[in-house]
Amino acid sequence: MSGLLGNHFITQIGILVNDIEKTSKAYSEFFGVPQPEAFLTDTLDKAQTEYNGEPSVARAKLAFFDMGSLQLELIEPDEHPSTWRNYLNEHGEGPHHIAFVIEGMKEKIELLDRKGFSLQQKGEYEGGRYAYIDTFKDLKVLVELLENDKK
Repeated sequence: MSGLLGNHFITQIGILVNDIEKTSKAYSEFFGVPQPEAFLTDTLDKAQTEYNGEPSVARAKLAFFDMGSLQLELIEPDEHPSTWRNYLNEHGEGPHHIAFVIEGMKEKIELLDRKGFSLQQKGEYEGGRYAYIDTFKDLKVLVELLENDKK
C-alpha cells in the first residue's frame, strides 16, 4: 500500500468539547445509542505524555462511541497545556483529529517529520500508544497515529 501511513482507513474521529457529559448525552439521543461512560486519561507516570517534546501532566476526559467501522471520540481536556487544550482554545469545540491504526510508530513519526509534519503530542494507553501529528496546515485537521500492541 502506498501513502505515508501504509493505511488509508480512518478508524476514529476525535471531537473536542467543553462539557463531555452534555455532548455525550446529545450524541446518545441523536443516534439512539447508549451513552458511554466517560473516563479520565492516565497520569503522567503511566501515560508518559509528551507535548511539544516535554513531559506533560495534561489529562482529558474521554468518551467513545463505536459507530460501525468508525469510532467517535469525545475529548474534554483539563487546563494543562496539551494538543487538546491548545486546539480547543484556538479553534473552539469541534473536530480535532482523524486517526489511523499504524505499525512502526517511531519510523512513521520520523518519516512524517521528514515530510514537514511534526510530532505534537504522544503518549501511552493500555494496550498501545498514540501520536498526534501536526498536519493542520495541509489537511485542516490533525492526524493521530494509533499503534496497538500485538496480542
